Amino acid sequence: MSRLDDLVRELSGKAPQKGPLREGAFDGSRLHQRRIAAILGIVLGVSFTVCFLTGMLSHLIQYPPSWFAWPAQPAGLYRFTQGLHVATGIASIPLLLAKLWTVYPRLFRFPPLTSVAHLIERVALSPLVAGALFLLFSGIASITRWNPWPFSFPVAHYVAAWITIGGLIIHLGAKASVLRPALARAGTDHSDPAATPSDGLSRRGLLAVVFGAAGVLTLVTIGQTVRPLEWLGLLAPRKPTVGPQGFPVNKTAQSAGITAAATSPDYRLQVTGNIATPRTFTLDDLRAMPQREVTLPIVCVDGWSANVHWRGISLRDLLGSAGATEGATVEVRSLQVAGCRYCTSELNASHAWDEETVLALEANGDVLDLDHGFPVRLIGPNRPGVMQTKWVTEVVVR
Repeated sequence: MSRLDDLVRELSGKAPQKGPLREGAFDGSRLHQRRIAAILGIVLGVSFTVCFLTGMLSHLIQYPPSWFAWPAQPAGLYRFTQGLHVATGIASIPLLLAKLWTVYPRLFRFPPLTSVAHLIERVALSPLVAGALFLLFSGIASITRWNPWPFSFPVAHYVAAWITIGGLIIHLGAKASVLRPALARAGTDHSDPAATPSDGLSRRGLLAVVFGAAGVLTLVTIGQTVRPLEWLGLLAPRKPTVGPQGFPVNKTAQSAGITAAATSPDYRLQVTGNIATPRTFTLDDLRAMPQREVTLPIVCVDGWSANVHWRGISLRDLLGSAGATEGATVEVRSLQVAGCRYCTSELNASHAWDEETVLALEANGDVLDLDHGFPVRLIGPNRPGVMQTKWVTEVVVR
């Protein structure tokens, strides 16, 4: 008869007396208080917002609309913003898990809905929680070079980010009226059945553990971006000094399928498009031209970056020798064509005509390694690594 009794109580508006829906089922822990949830929510909201904004910036740089023009200087700005994007994403993992653990008893409150506003808040939780979990899981998988899904990661990550931030805005709007009282420095939150004091970890202890975990995760991974902290990068997905010529490779020449074309004596670099004099250069022609040396970071969207000393032909000088109009935009094309998402890259006027943008022939004092783009690769300031085209074969002036 107990099940029937519970059903009768439920239909009559009373909470069942057994199971997770009974009143007071989660009594006895002060760690489920609204104040704890509010503090974690604010910190998580800040980290997610920073991660969202820097992620949107990276997306705009890689897929620029007509109204957006990313500058070439300062040269290390993208290094900072993308490093911050990955760092805040990693730091958000313990924050999100702690936030979900703190508030999960409220999912079993009875009755489950108390008003229209409460309904909207509950509905918004689904895209917020699901989107946040997807973003963090897929983001970590991506920076560790594990992509088991058939869909495009950049597109899925971009769409999920907007869905998640929309759910966050709705959630914050629904919680705005209770946020300030929840943050008030009171003793026990008597309005919360889960606020009964108990032995064990204190509220400050919980926050110390969570924020400490976020800090430690940041410290042991940020070394892939902040060179002085490289020795702390115990969990960093990439070591920025490991690879041919002292920096990493994401796509090898063999995996790109261009080994023969890149090493062929018939290799030519063409300068075409809206210019007075189309030009064709052999590799010896390029080596005979005045060379420019620059030290610029190679910055991967996965968060790692490394300073590299490059030597090659100034793109500005090359365009000038072909009679290109200063201020023209440029498309750089790679020998890699089949199945290549980044086999071309666009340079706006700021990047194309910047003095530090070069077509590199050497890196760190040696002839460019085949995996780093031999015979020629593009390198410019303040650009994602995926847009620093390797194995360049054509420069098209628009």
